[in-house]
Amino acid sequence: MPVSTDSGAAASVAAPGGPPGAAPRTQPWIAIATLILGLALGVAAGLVIPRFTHPGTDSVEAGFLRDMSTHHAQAVEMSMTAHANSSNPRIVTLAGDIALTQHGQIGYMQAWLRDWDLSPTGTEAPMAWMPNSAGSVVNGLMPGMATPEQLDSLRKATGNALDIQFLTLMRAHHLGGIHMAQEAIELSDDENIDWLAQTMVAGQQGELALIDSLLKDLQPA
Repeated sequence: MPVSTDSGAAASVAAPGGPPGAAPRTQPWIAIATLILGLALGVAAGLVIPRFTHPGTDSVEAGFLRDMSTHHAQAVEMSMTAHANSSNPRIVTLAGDIALTQHGQIGYMQAWLRDWDLSPTGTEAPMAWMPNSAGSVVNGLMPGMATPEQLDSLRKATGNALDIQFLTLMRAHHLGGIHMAQEAIELSDDENIDWLAQTMVAGQQGELALIDSLLKDLQPA
């Protein structure tokens, strides 16, 4: 049986249902519809999915950011007191570094809470985000935080006494903060939280070594 070489016949085989020699009418519309649908789904995903994936107000992430913001705020206060009143250049430098670093980290934490449409403060008790945290909070103070009496004493101190009090209080403060940050790393799977908490741990562990060295130099043998 001879095979037709007529171009019209070939077109009619390639596009059944259409006029001979005409391109398929349904394919462009399918492609356009698919493109529009894909774009619509992409936009919807970009607008909706992040809202669904933000940590909630009772989450580990929100609790950690709120509590660590409060914890950091006290470190900034103590550091500014030492920075303003100490006559020891090494204490002044360390206090300034701590104040700047922790103030900057407060900025990150508060910005993330705003981005998540969450209040900077919660209704739960401090450390409620951490399992088995009973005993971690004493008189409303999170691990390592100074008491009002200790803060008042620091404000009134001068000279070597000021430096030693600042270093002693900040040492305890850093140990408490490191504990909280390590728990956040363990409990959270949020990449930003893990990054910030790991930064806190590394930075404060380095400062602890310097604090211990300064205390050794300043305290009487």
